[in-house]
Amino acid sequence: MVQLQSDSKAIEATGTQVVGISYDSVEKLKKFVDAKKITFPLLSDEGSKTIHAFGIHYMGGLPHPCTYLIDQKGIVRAKLAIEGYKQRHENAELIKAAEEIK
Repeated sequence: MVQLQSDSKAIEATGTQVVGISYDSVEKLKKFVDAKKITFPLLSDEGSKTIHAFGIHYMGGLPHPCTYLIDQKGIVRAKLAIEGYKQRHENAELIKAAEEIK
């Protein structure tokens, strides 16, 4: 989330709105947002219903870090994912994917 925040202006310049989803509680996310100065919405998925619906859960319930590009009609246009939970794709990949689906 911090990495996305650091490039938020470049991401938004593609016409993309960033929204994060986490299994953390609303209270925990609020503390994180305040501490890291996150400006985009972070949604709480307590119970991991969304994580399970997208099939990105990992052992122990941890999600794979994935980024979905969803259009205004709710259609998934691109997915950026790396197996495992410690690595993330680069923001440049997100920006490139967003520009390609315009």
